[in-house]
Amino acid sequence: MNTPPPATSRGEKLTEDAAYWCMRLHDQDCTDEERLAFQHWVDADPDHAREFAEMLEIWDISSELPKRRSPLAAQPASIIEFPKPAPRQSGRLRRMAVAAALALFVLPVASYTGWSLGLVPNDYRRYEAENSRRHVVLPDGSEVDLNLGTRLSYANFKDQRSVSLSQGEAYFHVAHDSRHPFVVSAASGTITVTGTRFNVWKYQDEVVVTVTEGSVRVSSDRQRNQGSTLTPGMQARYHAQDYLPAVGPADTSATLAWRDGKLILDDMSLAEALPLINRYLDRPVLLADPATAQVRVGGIYNTSDIHGLVNTLPKVLPLKISKNQEGSTVLSLR
Repeated sequence: MNTPPPATSRGEKLTEDAAYWCMRLHDQDCTDEERLAFQHWVDADPDHAREFAEMLEIWDISSELPKRRSPLAAQPASIIEFPKPAPRQSGRLRRMAVAAALALFVLPVASYTGWSLGLVPNDYRRYEAENSRRHVVLPDGSEVDLNLGTRLSYANFKDQRSVSLSQGEAYFHVAHDSRHPFVVSAASGTITVTGTRFNVWKYQDEVVVTVTEGSVRVSSDRQRNQGSTLTPGMQARYHAQDYLPAVGPADTSATLAWRDGKLILDDMSLAEALPLINRYLDRPVLLADPATAQVRVGGIYNTSDIHGLVNTLPKVLPLKISKNQEGSTVLSLR
């Protein structure tokens, strides 16, 4: 079994170990013995798991970029030079360089790597909002409002600004740059803009995009050449299995109510309402059967007290609350 290469400082060793395991787990010849060794490494120290998660995130961003052919692509792979972290780089930049280089090495890409080809970012940031909403300004000047429980990352490439929304909801005010598109990846699709205002909500494998100003292009990973263009007041919804996003009008006031700490449920079925409710809960509320799913609910609620909303439902609707064997809350008709 292969082992990670030696490194000097603890920070460098942690980065290189994480990069090594990222490379091995993406390799088709990775053995069961190696996977078990990786699991032992992750379990040995919480820092290992955190470092690997950050490395994997940068790896994914680099590997999803369009593949480019270099003028020297026909030359032997042995002369290809991959970026190496400078001795005094910060942990974030060192991690970015190592992950990008390894991702490009494992992928069938025969080209020079680096910023000049748009393959490696020159800036990478992560942002989180756990128990309170957060407003952030990205390095390009774009502004983003993060809803509770939201996580996203930003990477600046030569020919595009790349954002990955791993969970939650965000409202973007994108700084205009027609030659440097702003691309948001969420679940199995992408949202591409040059400068506009729009909202993206991701729950499990469902994504909803709502535009309030300008226009955006929404495409699924399955059919990137046949996306849908949204203008103000329009909304697109897609799931992992969808060929094309479903497009229709949007209630922007209800969609953006979260920015004021509100959740608006406008006479919708519980089947429709629960994804909006569950995004604020650590453990999702479940429905007992299809009949319960058809019960309709409405009202305006505080996003800081969604547990209170759930406990109130039996007082205003013909419902009862119970717990299943896993301890999850279940709603059923009484």
